[in-house]
Amino acid sequence: MSTPLLQIEGLTKAYPGVVANDSVSFDIGEGEVHALLGENGAGKSTLVKMIYGLVKPDSGRMLLRGRPYAPPEPRAARADGVAMVFQHFSLFEALDVAENIALGMENPPAMRDLADDIRRVSETYGLPLDPYRRVGDLSAGERQRVEIVRCLLQDPKLLIMDEPTSVLTPQEVDILFETLRKLREEGTSILYISHKLEEIRALCDHATILRLGKNVGECDPRETSARDMAEMMVGSALKTPERAGRSFGEVALAVAGLSVRSPSEFGTALKNVHMTVRKGEILGIGGVAGNGQDELLAVLSGEILSDASAVNLHGRPVGRMGPGARRGLGLLTAPEERLGHAAAPDMSLTENALLTGAVREGLVSGGFLRWADTRAFAERIIKAFDVRTPGPDNAARSLSGGNLQKFVIGREVLQRPEVLVVNQPTWGVDAAAAAAIRQAILDLAADGAAIICISQDLDELMEISDSFAALNEGRLSTPRETAELSVDEIGLMMGGAHGMEVAHV
Repeated sequence: MSTPLLQIEGLTKAYPGVVANDSVSFDIGEGEVHALLGENGAGKSTLVKMIYGLVKPDSGRMLLRGRPYAPPEPRAARADGVAMVFQHFSLFEALDVAENIALGMENPPAMRDLADDIRRVSETYGLPLDPYRRVGDLSAGERQRVEIVRCLLQDPKLLIMDEPTSVLTPQEVDILFETLRKLREEGTSILYISHKLEEIRALCDHATILRLGKNVGECDPRETSARDMAEMMVGSALKTPERAGRSFGEVALAVAGLSVRSPSEFGTALKNVHMTVRKGEILGIGGVAGNGQDELLAVLSGEILSDASAVNLHGRPVGRMGPGARRGLGLLTAPEERLGHAAAPDMSLTENALLTGAVREGLVSGGFLRWADTRAFAERIIKAFDVRTPGPDNAARSLSGGNLQKFVIGREVLQRPEVLVVNQPTWGVDAAAAAAIRQAILDLAADGAAIICISQDLDELMEISDSFAALNEGRLSTPRETAELSVDEIGLMMGGAHGMEVAHV
């Protein structure tokens, strides 16, 4: 490409017990879409935080257009033309689009002028937005547009994007890629982080691969297979999940006529949901974020109670039972929000293992906690699921997102559930870890467990599920055999074909 926009030379950042970045060097060219790849814990987040001014490097330097660049805070980075769209949205649901964007600006114009600017930029880049709509009423894809438009109003020279497609339908991904290509044509550089390697191949001009904090290689994604990139990331051959032949048993979980209101003002009510899952079966449920996934998992886990007969476990009505009682009967769940819902951030991994494993692992006896057994359980999870952490005494919040996800899923899988409900099981994890988690789910099903896998990753659902249903605005379609469906059909179903009898493409 042309002269580098950003030069990174020997950046190093260490924390107690771990070197997050070890003398990392690479360049990002003007008008280049540059991928930053690496497995969980490889140092990607720390690196982009240094670029954006959230973290100060211990050593090394950066040059922006040939001049020293060391932003002490994000405000300074934005002033130098560096913007970032984070994986987790930073929006206030009770405010409208314009108000949210104004909060992210140093000197916002009058609201009427800002609304005009939002319309102009959003239409120019194919990301239509109504500046006066309340964010709580927007879909996940529309919320991401807000984040992107907020960045584009700064006229950035470098746009950092962290897992930008994790909540989008295939159709929304196409729109996003059109926008990013238009930005590239106009000379904007993009640093793109994603675990979806086929997206990297379709969009990016160059890729830098990190492993254990070090730059271990570079490649042209357009000329490198997804498998080769994955193996560069992990440093070994990538194992592909294997589906063992299995037969389905009797119905383990049945939901009939389930209708509940969301406890959140911005949530989605479930409307007359029907489904059954048999022993040994994996039911995949797809849907764009915010269409009732959290509410469905909460109802199945017992966090939201329903009519007793609306949820039946092995023929027994459990709709009025709480989470502890359902766990005792073999129904386990793993929610999407890993930090704060699936795990208590400031508790150790040993304590987090106790939170859901107390009943099935026998970690409480006579009213006393069995700490040695609890620690052993946590260590077993860490070893079986390759959780990168110094040990079970570390707090949950000290883990990278992907490693905490491996711990959360491992904690439930190792308890040998009879029914397992998981929401976004591989969200934010690298290719090798995703393959391991999917293999663990397939192995559970092969052992006779009934599994409901709620996911926005269509490739994942196509790979592991036996049947598929789409959740849209709280309504669940009639499940169909996954083998009968194409990715395009599933994307349309997720987008809102309520009859869900989508014509074959």
